[in-house]
Amino acid sequence: MRSVLAYTAARLAIFAATFAVLYLLPVLDHSKPESMLLILALSVIISGVVSYVLLTGLRDAVSSAVVTGIGKRRHKFEESRSKED
Repeated sequence: MRSVLAYTAARLAIFAATFAVLYLLPVLDHSKPESMLLILALSVIISGVVSYVLLTGLRDAVSSAVVTGIGKRRHKFEESRSKED
């Protein structure tokens, strides 16, 4: 569970940093809603690519935690099912 929270926090931090950098660039007019939507869309895309590259280790830890959790639940389910028979 800790790895899932760490990965989510890292993804949010990368998104926030990307949004802040794009917002501070003087290229777009911030008073227009279209500009804010463009900044938001670019932030999602750029932070996704950066996260894919930088967070490989955390993503692997999350995957391992999920697989382990599913395996434990499946084992408990099989045990409870065999007790009923």
